[in-house]
Amino acid sequence: MPRRRRTADVAVLRPCLPSPLREVADERFARHGVRLLLKRDDLIHPDLIGNKWRKLAPNLRAAAGRTLLTFGGAYSNHLRATAAAGRLLGLGTVGVVRGQELAGRPLNPSLARCAADGMRLHFVDRSTYRRLSEPEVLAGVLCAADAEDAYVVPEGGSNSLAVRGCRALGEELRGRADVVAVACGTGGTLAGLAAGLAPDQRALGVAVLRGDFLAGETAALQTLAFGGRRGDWAVETRFHCGGYARTTEELEAFARDFESRHSLPVERLYVAKLLYGLVALTEEGAFPRGTTLAAVITGTPFPLPDHGRLPPAGRGHAASR
Repeated sequence: MPRRRRTADVAVLRPCLPSPLREVADERFARHGVRLLLKRDDLIHPDLIGNKWRKLAPNLRAAAGRTLLTFGGAYSNHLRATAAAGRLLGLGTVGVVRGQELAGRPLNPSLARCAADGMRLHFVDRSTYRRLSEPEVLAGVLCAADAEDAYVVPEGGSNSLAVRGCRALGEELRGRADVVAVACGTGGTLAGLAAGLAPDQRALGVAVLRGDFLAGETAALQTLAFGGRRGDWAVETRFHCGGYARTTEELEAFARDFESRHSLPVERLYVAKLLYGLVALTEEGAFPRGTTLAAVITGTPFPLPDHGRLPPAGRGHAASR
């Protein structure tokens, strides 16, 4: 497929900003005296959805027409968004995919979408992928991918430019809610969101991966972007449902019910875990009566991997990003 113009002018994509903020009536919150608002970042752009727009737009400008190279797993929302940006702006894209064993298999729906949008896929073994932060390992991967001159965007799109881009999300919510919650994979959106909120507001990240590393990564990203910690924020780690790209029958039932209640398509890997966690926290009394709670809807549904659905008690599978 021939490439169209090469441009860094993301304004030509006509994003819907600021994204809508809508209150929903849900008795699971109302009976505890909590108002629930949905920040509909899923409506920013049909292809660059939610925090993917906020993270990618400043990096697309910085790339200034160069090929973009980035990283992700087999079902990475970030890879799909980067590939879509390349198609829309006529830019070359390379996706470094975790899992050399995938190279000889048919592409799953997520990677097939990337390829259809013109992304060149380069598979690496999992050991190498874990070491991509080491300069010599990264240099070797860039060479092997024939992309030594590419503009490199980290996994999940989270770098200092992305964090500063996500600060606008917090600024759009100033004075609109007491607590703003967002699902977290790499911490970049939370880092920017918290920095943009007013001093009397609090940001809450709901981790979609197992482990206690996200608070440290979020703090490190804020230091990289702003020189130190910004805003009042915390990370909740109990609602990952087995890890990234994992879910349970209980979570699936919750997502279907939320869709039925509010006519909102619920993305399973991030948004469902966020909303599920907020219901549980509300029932635990985590938010005082009178609290206005805003949930950031960062994505729309995409097919899950076949192995993604676990039984309700399943907690023993390795997480992946």
